[in-house]
Amino acid sequence: MAVLGLFLIVPAELFAEGFSLPTVSFGVNGSDEPQDMALSLQLLILLTVLSLAPAIMIMMTSFARIIIVLGFLRQAMGTQSMPPNQIVVGLALFLTFFIMGPIFTQINEEAFQPYLNKTINQTDALKKAIDPMKRFMIRQTREKDLALFMNIGKYPKPRNVDELPIQVVIPAFIISELKTAFQIGFLIYVPFLILDMVVASVLMSMGMMMLPPVMISLPFKLMLFVLVDGWYLIIGSIVKSFGGG
Repeated sequence: MAVLGLFLIVPAELFAEGFSLPTVSFGVNGSDEPQDMALSLQLLILLTVLSLAPAIMIMMTSFARIIIVLGFLRQAMGTQSMPPNQIVVGLALFLTFFIMGPIFTQINEEAFQPYLNKTINQTDALKKAIDPMKRFMIRQTREKDLALFMNIGKYPKPRNVDELPIQVVIPAFIISELKTAFQIGFLIYVPFLILDMVVASVLMSMGMMMLPPVMISLPFKLMLFVLVDGWYLIIGSIVKSFGGG
């Protein structure tokens, strides 16, 4: 109670001595200047892009495939929380930067820097930034998935891949990435599943049916993964699946 009374008395003494707090006000004012309107629209667009940045990072890059494969690996080994989620997400994020590095460099050189130097306008900069991402997604996307969304949206048949709408490429790319990630996850599961079956058969033959097979097979899974240099193989396979290396 004494502490609470101190916090109630101190502000009263400060205001009694003429102490004043700064005020902050927000407002929307009209303007007849086109430059002010353009600046407001640019600020709104910037805030929109920043709010969508996580979705762009997840859905338009290699991040989704990497994080799904690493999740399958962790479940197949039976280590539900090891490595921790922070490590898995961080590894997926930096691998994404590594794989997408040439594309990000191209966007910076052809779109971002010319726009900052005012050699191209905002529309051209946006187009030059989207084109490399679009080409990357098309390389990883199956024609079947592209045709699915073209037919659903009733878009006219394009003459080449450059004429494919971005609103078709993105969902088709996501579906293709999910299929590829699940295929890699299945291949990762097979050796660990075989090891689980062998351990379970040995335990049943010994009459130790009450002992969980996962408890016995986990050390053997870890030993197998370390002996074959599993992280090297998994990460190398993921990167090469995007056409790198």
